Amino acid sequence: MPKDDAENSKESNAAGKAKEAGEFKKADDSQAGKEIGDKVEYEVVQEGEPAGEKKEQERPKALPEDDKNLKNKLKKKDAEVKALKKEKEEFKDKYLRKLAEMENLRKRFERDRSEYQHYALNDFLRELLVVLDNFERAFLNRNQSDGKSFQEGVEMIYRQYQDLLKKKGVVPIEIKDKKFDPTIHHAVLTEETEAVAEPEVAEVLQRGYLLHDRLLRPAMVKVLVPKKREEL
Repeated sequence: MPKDDAENSKESNAAGKAKEAGEFKKADDSQAGKEIGDKVEYEVVQEGEPAGEKKEQERPKALPEDDKNLKNKLKKKDAEVKALKKEKEEFKDKYLRKLAEMENLRKRFERDRSEYQHYALNDFLRELLVVLDNFERAFLNRNQSDGKSFQEGVEMIYRQYQDLLKKKGVVPIEIKDKKFDPTIHHAVLTEETEAVAEPEVAEVLQRGYLLHDRLLRPAMVKVLVPKKREEL
């Protein structure tokens, strides 16, 4: 074989081996890329579509059983609200009724108190009229009787009047030991004297009265007080 042909043949064999090696390398790279690509996942997002919409679409929809439970809960809550509203209206009605009753009771109390104040002395005044009738009879007959009979009649009426007051709990204030008591005596006049060492009642100008141990009217009196000593 000529030398040139042998060299060409070697070069041709080397080129073929190099080509095969390159193809094998490409195949290996392709296989490696494929393996790497299997491990990486990509999410394709269309243009103009938000990424969150796809996730929301992928969420599981509510089951019919969940809807039924939710509706039952809503119905239960509605029933509770209606019951509370009804109870509130009942309490409001009761409150208004009680308020009206209290107002009527207050008016009735005021009316009864006013009537009591006007007519509480009804029985007493009826008995007092009997004494007044006796006074009128005495004055009408004063010219038909002597002075002694008229005086006796007036004294009888006076005792009758005292008995009536005593029956109602009205008693005169008695002066004991002439001691001046400012709680039941009202000093109208005072007189200084050396005859007393402490204030004393000298004269009763108007009699005082008690009503069931309570002061009804103080007695108006003249009081003797110790004479003041002149300073040297």
